[in-house]
Amino acid sequence: MFNIVQRRKWFFLFSGILILAGLVSMAISIATYPEHSPVRLSIDFVGGSLLEMEFKPLPDAQPKGAVTEDMLTSVLTSFGAKDIRIQRLGEVGATGTNRWQVRTNYLDNETTEKIKTALDNAAKPLGLQLDRDTLRFNQVTPTVGSEVTRAAVVAVVVASFAVLGWIVWAFRGIPDSFRYGVCAVLAMIHDILVMVGAMSLMGLLFGWEADALFLTGLLTVVGYSVQDTIVVFDRIRENSARHRGEPYEMIVNRSIMETFSRSISMQVVVAFVLVSLFLMGGGSIRQFVGVLLIGLLSGTYSSTFTAIPLLVAWENGQLPFVGRNRERSRSAVARA
Repeated sequence: MFNIVQRRKWFFLFSGILILAGLVSMAISIATYPEHSPVRLSIDFVGGSLLEMEFKPLPDAQPKGAVTEDMLTSVLTSFGAKDIRIQRLGEVGATGTNRWQVRTNYLDNETTEKIKTALDNAAKPLGLQLDRDTLRFNQVTPTVGSEVTRAAVVAVVVASFAVLGWIVWAFRGIPDSFRYGVCAVLAMIHDILVMVGAMSLMGLLFGWEADALFLTGLLTVVGYSVQDTIVVFDRIRENSARHRGEPYEMIVNRSIMETFSRSISMQVVVAFVLVSLFLMGGGSIRQFVGVLLIGLLSGTYSSTFTAIPLLVAWENGQLPFVGRNRERSRSAVARA
């Protein structure tokens, strides 16, 4: 039987490399973005205006060029727009890129209408016009953005304490149930760091922005990861009573192998669905699906290769500041 927990140091090393890479990416993001955030934030968190636009040829006119980023910046700044971020969204015809996404500080409706008119007028000499049918405009005030940010932090903190309390209560019939809860929370924090690190890296490389859907994906993965961890914990509890006298590592490894096929089969099915959505779904959900896919892989890994090895390391007194008397624990389990 393959001994997973015996190789726990390699799993800890791999997790450490992933988290360190994410922390480096977050540090670069903090130094790069104006809001000094570890990830690239959308207007859902910082407030502002988001304008997605497309320019199409005028009727019976031959385009003479393409809209440029400098042209958009010039029009926006003339109406007081600040912190402007412009991104190309695609190409139309042989004239070049005519689809754009513009993010700027909060602009009221009156100013926005003036900007739309000015953009339309600036595009006409190029034989183009602003396509009002495909125009998308969103506004979030800075107050709402700050409230969403606070809600995100509170949600993660409350989830951590809720998970810890529930596991301690559910496993109250076995010695040291508290450590089961702590290991589950540490695995959950592992997944959060991996997801935020991946989001930070994707923001630097591809311009991905953390929005309200990112928070939804984060909390979804947190719940999934904890559920998968509890399944293995419950099997350890059963096998501890069923195989009394066996070394703790053998009991844990047996429990992992007995639940491994169930976990992997479920993850493969979900992964196939997410990959299909990522490749063939619309652009509006691609980022959300990508976050879920990364979280799924991290949650599957941490449930087996982070939470359980941490439990064994704690049992063996190998964790700093939480060393324990192994013989006392084993005798307590034998009497249970």
